[in-house]
Amino acid sequence: MLGFLRDHGLLESLLTMLRQCAWLVILAVMFVPLEQLFAVRRQHLFRKSTLGDLGFYFISGLVPHLLLVTPLSIAAYVAYHFVPWRVHAAVAAWPLWLQGLAAFIVADFGFYWGHRWAHEIPLLWRFHSLHHSPEHVYFLISARAHPIDNAFIRLCGLIPIYLLGLGAPQSVRGTLIATLLMLLVTVWGFFIHANVRWRLGPLEWLVATPGFHHWHHIRSGLRDRNFASMLPCMDMIFRTYHNPRKEWPSAYGIEAKLPASVVGQLLHPFRSEAPANLPQPAEMTRR
Repeated sequence: MLGFLRDHGLLESLLTMLRQCAWLVILAVMFVPLEQLFAVRRQHLFRKSTLGDLGFYFISGLVPHLLLVTPLSIAAYVAYHFVPWRVHAAVAAWPLWLQGLAAFIVADFGFYWGHRWAHEIPLLWRFHSLHHSPEHVYFLISARAHPIDNAFIRLCGLIPIYLLGLGAPQSVRGTLIATLLMLLVTVWGFFIHANVRWRLGPLEWLVATPGFHHWHHIRSGLRDRNFASMLPCMDMIFRTYHNPRKEWPSAYGIEAKLPASVVGQLLHPFRSEAPANLPQPAEMTRR
């Protein structure tokens, strides 16, 4: 039986699905109690959209990896054959902690611009608007994204570290750094989307929090702010930072209405015009 599954590629798919289920349990154990105890606003544990959110969770865990294989292989080939070997030799001589830190900063710079382009370029916004469509924000919204949008933003962060030799698949160190980086960014993504009223005070310029990222999901006005996945200083540098200490958005979502079904939302970018993404007066709630 195992031989049949292995020969047909089903064993790997099954193991991936089991890992996704295990991670879902871990995430639920972590965030469901926190969202009940420290909620920004009270929400029902199960809503009409919960099944759809779970569907996107499994899609985001499976499909983007398939879309990333070819472009990352090309990036690795370009890095190996066209980037001067002295660059990779210098990077390889760094201690592991310095390589990891450099990869973290370079990748977050790429994630910032990939995310920002997803808002500013109409074609990319057609896909990214799906992530902004929910009218409530909680931890599973992190995975509620179109696979093409998900893959594009990841590529913007991963390709630079491949080219610089910081996450090169040719070495054990490079593979380890890239794997740990994506694990950290993925887990932190669930945290910053969580319906949790946690603030870090003066440290919020250093690391992204729910308070920082919720403003990015505001229904109007300030949605083109706070693009960084981990380092808010990226938004400070490029003048897209907005993080009032005692305010939270009063409404989330986008003005356009997307199809209700998961399949309809996946096909929507190919069938219709991009939802409008024009700045409007911000809506705020003091808390």
